[in-house]
Amino acid sequence: MSRPSPDQRSSTAPSGRSRLPIPGSGLAKGLAVTLRTMTKKSVTEQYPDTQPALPPRSRGVIGLFEENCTVCMLCARECPDWCIYIDSHKETVPAVTPGGRERSRNVLDRFAIDFSLCMYCGICIEVCPFDALFWSPEFEYAETDIRDLTHERDKLREWMWTVPAPPALDPGAEEPKELAAARKSAEKLAAAAQTEPTEPTESAGPQEGAS
Repeated sequence: MSRPSPDQRSSTAPSGRSRLPIPGSGLAKGLAVTLRTMTKKSVTEQYPDTQPALPPRSRGVIGLFEENCTVCMLCARECPDWCIYIDSHKETVPAVTPGGRERSRNVLDRFAIDFSLCMYCGICIEVCPFDALFWSPEFEYAETDIRDLTHERDKLREWMWTVPAPPALDPGAEEPKELAAARKSAEKLAAAAQTEPTEPTESAGPQEGAS
């Protein structure tokens, strides 16, 4: 005895009678979706007169805080698209104390990102050990020429000021280690200042008159 095919099973009711589709059921379902959509209020944002409300963690462009950059090249090495270009040179820093040693430090000459190659993965921001790169929600940077999508550090610095403030910490979260260490140090200094003995001040007594 052969088993019924899936098509035969789907068109057969539990009672054994064949179940025929209702004529026009597909059209009725489509019209029901249309009617539900028509009853909803449409919201149209008049861009560019009205700017869209972007979420705080939007990945628009990458801003550069140049003062924190140490030219460690981690962002350029970890970038999967190789779209970060960094140039630098070394300068000699004189010794601070007499007899001390001179030091050399890297000075940033160029920091550019080619946004025509960038895939907005955020790896460069995550691997930066000195918090020099941040996400900015800025998105109006389209160009008519693809070669103009390579933005230098001056433009990346301008986008830095559009970076939103970090979200507030969870009230139930643990205190950051940096704040805890700073608070303990401040408490120790305050306790040491209170326990230091105060030097007595000399009071001038009345002068004895000449007899």
